[in-house]
Amino acid sequence: MTNLFDPITLRGLTIKNRVWVSPMCQYSAIDGVVGDWHMAHLGALATGEAGLIMVEATGVVPEGRISIACPGIYNEKQIDAFKKIIKFAHSQGAAIGIQLAHAGRKGSTMRPSDDHLMATPAEGGWTTSSASAQAYHGMPEPHALSVAQIHQLVKDFAQAAKNAISAGFDLVEIHAAHGYLLHQFYSPLSNLRTDEYGGSYENRVRFLIEVATAVRHAIPESTPLFIRISASDWTDEGWQIVDSVELCKQLKEIGVDLIDVSSGGNLHNAPIKPVPGYQVPFAQAIKVESDIAVAAVGAITDPHQAQEFINSNKADAVFLARAMIRNPRWAMAAAEELKEMIDWPAQLERGRTYRG
Repeated sequence: MTNLFDPITLRGLTIKNRVWVSPMCQYSAIDGVVGDWHMAHLGALATGEAGLIMVEATGVVPEGRISIACPGIYNEKQIDAFKKIIKFAHSQGAAIGIQLAHAGRKGSTMRPSDDHLMATPAEGGWTTSSASAQAYHGMPEPHALSVAQIHQLVKDFAQAAKNAISAGFDLVEIHAAHGYLLHQFYSPLSNLRTDEYGGSYENRVRFLIEVATAVRHAIPESTPLFIRISASDWTDEGWQIVDSVELCKQLKEIGVDLIDVSSGGNLHNAPIKPVPGYQVPFAQAIKVESDIAVAAVGAITDPHQAQEFINSNKADAVFLARAMIRNPRWAMAAAEELKEMIDWPAQLERGRTYRG
């Protein structure tokens, strides 16, 4: 039986346990460059014995960022800024990955703490783009991408993946969830196109398949590739779990190693009730029916619940977000509660209560 604190090997990377940190937007970058806040935030997580830390949604182009304060990985200054953080994470035995993203029609925002939603050009905002010229609730109408622009973005994702490897990241995750650009293409709620990138299921997933293929070819064979998807739009008119199962079969064939299974984000009033583990059934269905490794995410806070997801083979790992915000050393506390003896940083050893 597999346990929460057992290692997992994906391609050439062995991750020390299955407690992973979800990508969490910090809205603290300047011109797409991470700084002291990210060093402190991610560094604290690295001292907490999580097996994997996933850096927040990071734009593959300037217009791919969610907000004017989100990071990017499309120039040398941005690449270099990540290196110190990565080096520290590795010194603590943690693997560290990056989530490559394009926000599409949900981009060009201010920070959540600002007094208005959309950034003006003077504030650094831009005209957003999407599969179709259809606005997300309360946001401006986006520009519908041309086929040539889609092809360029495939190249941009591949280049960003190369940049991530240059920075020293252990793995790459493509963000294709939460109503951002790639999700905007595969969901019938936001894709009204009539060309080869719209209409049928095959056409709507084409952009994501092309991006995943290009990224797989851009990174070393030994480097794992993850994709975060929204397994359901939570409405009969939208993307369904049966669609996700078929998509993940295709993604496995082109060399994707793990699906980070989330849901929602493309419908502003989706009837979601985020009870603990509410998305785990999606992860389990994809794991069983698509025969691919999965990570579960969504209101996972209790160590015993997380252990059960792994013990029962519903997921191969768990991603935690808000629980890690409240306690960056959640993994250490969980191990104590589960009576698992794991390594702690030497500087923190005196804090142990369980010693085997």
